[in-house]
Amino acid sequence: MALFAEVEPLIPALRRYASAMVRNRDLADDLVQDCLERVISQWETRRRAEDTRQWVFAIAHNLIVNKLRQDARRGLHLDIADVDEAALVSPAAQEHRVRHGELMKALAALPEEQRSVILLVSVEDLSYAEAAKALDIPIGTVMSRLSRGRERLQRALEGEVRPASRSEGQAFLRRMK
Repeated sequence: MALFAEVEPLIPALRRYASAMVRNRDLADDLVQDCLERVISQWETRRRAEDTRQWVFAIAHNLIVNKLRQDARRGLHLDIADVDEAALVSPAAQEHRVRHGELMKALAALPEEQRSVILLVSVEDLSYAEAAKALDIPIGTVMSRLSRGRERLQRALEGEVRPASRSEGQAFLRRMK
């Protein structure tokens, strides 16, 4: 069946994208399952000329955005019994683990629009045109969000704090002897 041949290889990429967007593996798996259910139920209604990868990622993206918006409205609710004890312990001190944590925090701090473009283009290797179609935005918007997102991510990872320039009206003091 063409459905399985085209969609099955996309599942690992869908899981990576969903995990990076929602930062919760179980929720990401649930969203991927919801996405696959929609793909299967709408398989016969899709346009044949449409790229399957773009179509599947568009469905996944819309489900993820809806879930993020829903969670933002409801707020975070956790039962103490459901909290993993490992989450209460400080992360390992190995450098790569710390760097990964910094990257994930910096990525999480990005606006959702920039984060989704960075993940689709840089992690999932979609072209600008494919990402634009999956997100239903112009290609120029993809390029500008990607550029601003990468710049912001780089500054966050380097720990840079933008210094105020003299033109911004801040007084600069000079030490005199």
